[in-house]
Amino acid sequence: MELDVVELSRLQFAMTAMYHFLFVPLTLGLSIIVAVMETVYVMTNRPIWRQMTKFWATLFGINFVLGVATGITMEFQFGMNWSYYSHYVGDIFGAPLAIEGLMAFFMEATFVGLMFFGWDKMSKVAHMIVTWLVAIGSNFSALWILIANGWMQNPVGAEFNPLSMRMEMTSFFEVMFNEVAQAKFVHTVSAGYVTASIFVLGVSAWYMLKGRHIELARRSIAVAAAFGLASALSVVILGDESGYSATHSQKMKLAAIEGMWHTEEAPASFTAFGFPDQEARETHYAVHIPYVMGMIGTRSLDTAIPGIAELEQNAITRIRSGMIAYDDLMKIREAKGVVDESVKLSFENHSADLGFAFLLKRYIDDPRLATEEQILMAAEDTIPTVWPLFWSFRIMVGLGFAFIAVLGYFFVVTNWKGMNYPRWALRMAVIVIPAPWIAAEMGWFTAEFGRQPWTVDGVLPTAMSVSHLSVTDLAITLAGFVTFYSILFIIEMGLMIKYIKKGPYMDVAETEEWTRTHERRLSTLGDPVVMPAE
Repeated sequence: MELDVVELSRLQFAMTAMYHFLFVPLTLGLSIIVAVMETVYVMTNRPIWRQMTKFWATLFGINFVLGVATGITMEFQFGMNWSYYSHYVGDIFGAPLAIEGLMAFFMEATFVGLMFFGWDKMSKVAHMIVTWLVAIGSNFSALWILIANGWMQNPVGAEFNPLSMRMEMTSFFEVMFNEVAQAKFVHTVSAGYVTASIFVLGVSAWYMLKGRHIELARRSIAVAAAFGLASALSVVILGDESGYSATHSQKMKLAAIEGMWHTEEAPASFTAFGFPDQEARETHYAVHIPYVMGMIGTRSLDTAIPGIAELEQNAITRIRSGMIAYDDLMKIREAKGVVDESVKLSFENHSADLGFAFLLKRYIDDPRLATEEQILMAAEDTIPTVWPLFWSFRIMVGLGFAFIAVLGYFFVVTNWKGMNYPRWALRMAVIVIPAPWIAAEMGWFTAEFGRQPWTVDGVLPTAMSVSHLSVTDLAITLAGFVTFYSILFIIEMGLMIKYIKKGPYMDVAETEEWTRTHERRLSTLGDPVVMPAE
């Protein structure tokens, strides 16, 4: 692939976005887990829970700071690398990002200081409220960012102004309650809860294998297993909702994820395994599960899901319609809006397909002059590269079911086996720590790569969205970002490992004294110190 300005801009944004997303899931989930632990401390007044809260909050803080640093860099790119995109859709896209900065991030950043430094200056209840506000702020930040992103996937509540050449918001309510945005939000935050649960479970399992901080570890496992299992089950349910919404708003993405080259007779089967061949337009060695895709995509047994070939033909029709809209647009702009009502009516009838005419600009400056061959090439561009989507989705789903198995096992052992964790299970919990990040990156890749060739689905092609930069400019900044982010990654891993090895160093004496004082009562209540089983 030739790395031109468009591809380098995509590569740079993809690198920064996926790196930033390494921090987001842990921030979302760990903030809630820390708040839950502090709530238990306030309810029970046991110092061990305060010690747990402070320890996991320290790891949350490290992750939070580096997540903020990488997130700020991403937002700068909208103006630097994607200036035409910012001009075209800034009226809609900018609103949720502004609200996120003014409301959610402001609340989160304000109260995070009180959470870390207010332990001895506030009452227990007040500090617990602060911790919950940090958690709520973190999740609200995700909400507004995903509302903005969801609009890019399903642009509702807006219309195109032919005089300003911009999309303008017509309904903030529709933008906010966009079905794709809401499905992405609940699915993303649930995945973050799973990520944090697996992280807490794995670190706690490592402590038990080492015979250190057993009381903290076993209680942390109990919280992580219960919270994580509920979250992992919800991820599956909410992921199903995302698939259903894609049936209405992003049919090509859904067909590419499934490797469905042609429309199947309803209800469509789910391809569990196979090797998509884009050139031959078939999936080799496909293993199908009957009815499943039809149920996920349509919630019925009699509605077909269109295949890639049929959607490509539909794109040809929309390109031709878009060419009419483009011709009307040029007439309106040349006359500064003073045109016959017939032109305005024609534009209104075809404006929904204007973005498809813009696909032709990759091949010709004036889409009205496009040849039949160029129309066919533009229609083919609406098909994303299938095999990365096919496999990234299946890796994500496979790992999701693996998390249910792991968390379910620890939930059962915690509640019905006396917390007698076998060493093989503890080792498994440590090994699986990186897996949620792999699943999260695969999910994010599926969502964003599957939207290509669009920046805003059906409205603005990616090739039109970039700034007028040189390849040299982009290559230099890309190298700079890679270097900067690599340094941040080393810092993150170094600090995380340092403080995990250090362990819960705060309130140790008080916690141990309380445990000795109440040892007999704890034993009577069935709360013994359980060492890992061989």
